[in-house]
Order: sequence, then C-alpha cells, then structure tokens
Amino acid sequence: MSDEKFEQPLETTTFLRIRKWYLLALAGIALTIIAAQILVQVHLNSQLNDSRVINVAGRQRAYSQKLVKEVFLLKESANPSEKNKILSDIQNTLTIWSTSHKALQFGNDSMEIPKETHKDILALFKKLNPHHSNMVSAANNIITSSNPTDIGFKTNLKVLLDNEQVFLNLMDTIVNEYDIRSKAQLENLKFKEYLLVAFSLLILLLEILLIFRPLSIQIRNTISKLTKSQKESNANTQKIQQLYQEKEKSLQELQELNFVIDNAALFASAKNDGGVVFISKKFQELLGCSTADLSKPLSELLTSNEGQQQYLKEILKSNIKSIRTEEIKIQTKRGDNIWLDMSIIPLHQSSKKQSILILCSDISERKENQAKVELLTKQNFEDKMLQKKLQASQVVEGQEEERKRIAKDIHDGIGQMLTALKFNIESINLENTEKTVEKIAYLKNLCADLIKGVRTATFNLTPPELKDHGIVPALHKMTTELSKLTGKNILFDNKTEDQIRFDSLAETNIYRVAQEAVNNAIKYANANYILLTINYSADLLSVVIDDDGDGFDSSILENRPKNNSEGGMGLFYMKERISYINGRLFIHSEPGKGTRITINYKTDNTENTLNL
Repeated sequence: MSDEKFEQPLETTTFLRIRKWYLLALAGIALTIIAAQILVQVHLNSQLNDSRVINVAGRQRAYSQKLVKEVFLLKESANPSEKNKILSDIQNTLTIWSTSHKALQFGNDSMEIPKETHKDILALFKKLNPHHSNMVSAANNIITSSNPTDIGFKTNLKVLLDNEQVFLNLMDTIVNEYDIRSKAQLENLKFKEYLLVAFSLLILLLEILLIFRPLSIQIRNTISKLTKSQKESNANTQKIQQLYQEKEKSLQELQELNFVIDNAALFASAKNDGGVVFISKKFQELLGCSTADLSKPLSELLTSNEGQQQYLKEILKSNIKSIRTEEIKIQTKRGDNIWLDMSIIPLHQSSKKQSILILCSDISERKENQAKVELLTKQNFEDKMLQKKLQASQVVEGQEEERKRIAKDIHDGIGQMLTALKFNIESINLENTEKTVEKIAYLKNLCADLIKGVRTATFNLTPPELKDHGIVPALHKMTTELSKLTGKNILFDNKTEDQIRFDSLAETNIYRVAQEAVNNAIKYANANYILLTINYSADLLSVVIDDDGDGFDSSILENRPKNNSEGGMGLFYMKERISYINGRLFIHSEPGKGTRITINYKTDNTENTLNL
C-alpha cells in the first residue's frame, strides 16, 4: 500500500495504536474495579457473620448472668404463681443459652451462624464446655426440684456461682479472639485495596503518557492548522465582503439612476441659446409638438402663450449655476392648460460650453385637487362663520329675553309694590289714628315683600356667595333660596372634602348651567323633588342635577346635528357655557322617569385651586 492511504487528519496508525492502549487501559481499570467490588462484598459478608457471632457471644455472657439472677429470684420468691413464672423464664433462658453455645461451635442455619473453624477459638470453647455443662446440669436440677429450702437447690446454686465467673472470663477471651480475627481480615482487605489503587494509578499514568499526551499533541497541531485556516478564511471573507459592499453600492446607484429615468420621463436638454438638443417622446406627446417643431427654441415648444414663452426664454438664457425649480402653468398647442413641476439643471461639458437639462412632472391633477381642497376649506369656513353668526344672534336674543324677564319682574313685582307703597303713604291720614295704624302695618308687610323681591332679583343676577366663597356655597345658597321661594323639595348634597375654589370664569358658567337646570326642572318638568350633588376628586369637578319630573326622550338630543340650537334656548345656552370652559355636559332623560344632567369640569395642575 502507498503511504497516501494512511494520511488523514488523525493518522490511521496513530489512531489504531491509541485505540488499542485505550481499550487495554479501560479493561485494566474495569478489572480493578470488579476485583475491588468482589473483595469488598466478600469482606462485608464476612463482617456480617463476624458481627453476628460477636453479638451472640456477647449475649452468652448476659444470659449466664440472667440465669443466675433468675435462680436467686426463685430462691427469694414465696408466691407459687410467681415461682412458676420464674421457672418458665429460667427454662427459656437455659434453652436459648444452650442453643447459642452449640451454634457458636458447630453453626446454626436458622441463626445464620457459620461453623467455627478457628483452632484457637475451638480450644477456648473446649475449656469452656465443662463449665457450661455444669451450669446447665445445675440449672436443670433447680428446675426439677424448684424448692429453695432443699439442700440440693443450694448445692446446685453453688455450682452455678462457682462456674459463672470462669464462664464469663473465658467468654471475654473468646469475644476478644473474634475481634482480633475481624481486625486481621480488615487489615488484609486494606492491603489488597492499596494494591488495587496502586494498579489503577499505574494504568492512569500509562494512559496519560501513551494515550492522552500523544493525542493532545495531535489535537494541538490540528487546532493550530484550523486556526491558521480560519485566519485565512476571515481574510478572504473580508475581501469578499468589501467586494459585496462595492457591488451593493453600484447596484444602489444603478437603481437610483433607473428610478430617476423611470420617474422623469418628461425631460429635455437645451443649449445656452435655448435651442433644443433632445426632448423625450413622452414630453413631445404631452406638449403636442411634432418632429418638425424641434428646430424651434425650447421656450416655444413648452407653451403657446407669448407671455409664458418670454418668461421661459429669460430663465433658459440666464447663467444658471445651481438647480432651479419652478411650478409653471403652460398652454399646449391643443389649447390645454397643464401645470408642470420643472427642474432646470446646469450641465458642464468638456468643451466648457454650458447646456441645460430640464426634468418635468405633470402636476395638473394635484393642482386641481389642491384647488378643490381650497374651495372646500373656504366653504367650510363660511359655513362655520354663518353658524357662529346664527349662534351669536341667538345669544343676543337670549340676552334680550333675559333683560325682558328681569324688566318684567321688576315692573310687575318691585314696580307695582313701590307704586302701592307710594299710594298707601300718600293716603295716610294722621287724624284717623285707627286707619293709620292699619296702613302702617300693611306698609311694613309691603316693605318686607319689596325687600324679598329685590333680594330675589339681585340673587338671580349675581349671587355674592359665588364671588366671595366659591361654587359650593353658591350652589347651596341657590338650592336653599329656590326651595323657600317655590315650596319644592330642592336638596343639596356636598361630597367634597374641603371647600374649593376654581377660576372665576369656570365657577360662573358652572353656576349658571346648574341654575338653568334647576329652573327647567321647576318650570317645565313639574318636579317635586330635585337633588343637586357636587363632588370633586382626581382633579374632576362633577355636578349632578336629578329630578323626578315628567322627563323627555333624550335620544332626540343625540340624533340632532352639532351646532344646532333648535329645540330650546336653555339647553343651547347650557352646552355653550360648558363648552366655553372646556367642560362636558351629559343629559339623560326618559318620559315619566325624570331627568339627570351631569356637568364635568376637568382641572389641571396649573389651575389655582385653593383648599380653604
């Protein structure tokens, strides 16, 4: 085979060698782990057996002591039932004690104790067995006789006591032997574990030297080659990016040029003297000129109007140094009037002779639309002015009506009372004392009525509370006075926390609208109960007038066109006043269910609102 077959990013021979050693290392580490697990499991099983044996051996000492203690309890007991219970306990203790003693020597599957094979421990059990047998024999004799006063009971008790101490000492020795054997096994296991750890570390060291180090060198060389290739690729990419940007720029310039050509189909060029060099076909069609007309000056081709021709001739012959834009109205040969947006661009050729490029756009339709918009704007303005005049005339009419009402109230009320006052004063006869007293009493009542009428008239004109104390006291005073004058139940509910003040213009208009709403409820709605509620929160003043009068269909107001004052001057004045202070007025009513009128006035942070 040729060497070229083995040349790859990572050479095949190196890869096969690394793979072989890597598999061997993994196999060695796996075998080490398996062997360690086997040793650990075997030792754990052995430890479980040893711990169980040590536990049983230690328990033998406790059972021997328990046996002696129960015999002493039997000796001291005089109650037959208690003796029987103690004898049963002695028999149970003796059975467990004897069974465990045999199991420690010969093994017992039920107790999971293996057969003892250690020579030293078997020799100690050989010494221990006579003492154990003596104690078992004495305990059986005690159980048989069960009479503490019997001489045999005392003899057997003495046998138990004589052999117990020897039994305890030998059992301590046996337990220590079990512990020494367990420690020896543990030390052996630790030594084997150290050998396995050393073997694993050796395998890892060989793996580092024979596998990872060559592999890292190979990877480093590969990364170096890749880094070098990446740098070359980045340089090539940057060059390609520059070429791409130049291409995009050229394409954009070409698109801009195409856009100019596509959207400036009306173009022409001319010399300094106004002669035509070139004119587009579309431009010729728009102007209605033929090829034979191209010998004429450009100013004559553009328009048939002599005045416009002279103006264009002056423009085209002037020494233009920058782009000039004109919106000009021309007249074609066909007699059509066309508006052109004309751009005159100076061009400098290599011969130093100046020529002119003219780009045009037909804006006739835009001009027509602009004229229509101006006409509609003018008509709309005239309509608004007419509406304002109508509203002004209605306001004047309303003011005249208000003056007539005030004059009528003064004439019919105050004037007649003053006339009556005058006649009664003149008719007083001081000689007729009785009649004089009656007339004076009548004059007092008449004066009181006159004062009341004057106060009512002045209150309706301008309440002093509005100027001095603000909208809340003024509305309160209004409801109180109207309730006294009309006999209606007119209530006032103030939900504002503090006494507040607003701009005097706003307070006056809100007061007048609320006054108009209450008067309408009294005069036209036949209301018996009227509630005026005022509330102020979150910079919003709300005044609500509710009544239980006849009501009306409020949808009529919603369907009525804006700025229409038909259907009652009162509602018209209310809307105008609230609109004047940038407030909002809401009217809701249903026939037979009363009416609710809501006035909302939004204040801003710059308004001077005082908390008194």
